[in-house]
Amino acid sequence: MIKGKLDTTCLAIETVRWHIELQPWASPTPSLNYEALRFLKYISTSQISCEHMNLNSLKGYSETSKKPWSICLDERFGLIHRIRSKQCRLYSLGLGNDDNQFEMSMANSGCEVHRFDPSIKSAHIQEGRHLWYHRLSIDWRDPNPAIATHKLHSNTKKLGTILNEFGHHKIDVLKADVESAEWKILENLILEGVVEQIGQLVFEVHVHWPGFEVSGNDSTVVRYWYSLLRELELKDFRLFHTYKDLSKPQMFLKKEAFNASSCYTLSWVNTRWK
Repeated sequence: MIKGKLDTTCLAIETVRWHIELQPWASPTPSLNYEALRFLKYISTSQISCEHMNLNSLKGYSETSKKPWSICLDERFGLIHRIRSKQCRLYSLGLGNDDNQFEMSMANSGCEVHRFDPSIKSAHIQEGRHLWYHRLSIDWRDPNPAIATHKLHSNTKKLGTILNEFGHHKIDVLKADVESAEWKILENLILEGVVEQIGQLVFEVHVHWPGFEVSGNDSTVVRYWYSLLRELELKDFRLFHTYKDLSKPQMFLKKEAFNASSCYTLSWVNTRWK
């Protein structure tokens, strides 16, 4: 019996991940040129087709949304069925963004919508039957109350912590526009296995600088970005839509290079989602 308990404990410890698996370099010698071209080709190439991304079928949808937050409504995936049965859930992560047309459309379609934004005036606001606003910022770590500076960020929590506190086990769509915090947040979701509780991801990614707490030289940064997205692929997520925002500065790691925009909106579907 004791041996069995020890084996179980060891197994639990082995499943904890602290770092993502970095992909091999794109070339024999680390090179920003090769890393950038591999990364940009990867995010510009759909891995699975999606025929129905038109939100006009959703009740109350309006074309006034400033950005194309594309979700896949094909019958072979679960989202459209959960929308029809009024059982879908959307989490939206933002930072003071006034463009909430997508969230309102999803709420009007009967989805349970939670928008997390630290700039909201009240702790929790309910708007209509299906839309909630929360004065919370999603981060890649929970604040440590023993550290004085962390007390200033008591409204900052990991997504996994929020899910536990809200009693939610699944999110049909996770939309994120978090102004360069997306890389570390995505890493946390992967390392803690939270990403497996999500049906579709719609992330705005920024490439004009490494992002918060992403360190290393330029080629190392791009290799890290690429490795994160490959981890999603290993978790059965497939990229089905890419939007290159030409209204933003055309910058890649502070350089006008590679014909890159500084901002892309990427949409993935979890092919194992039920």
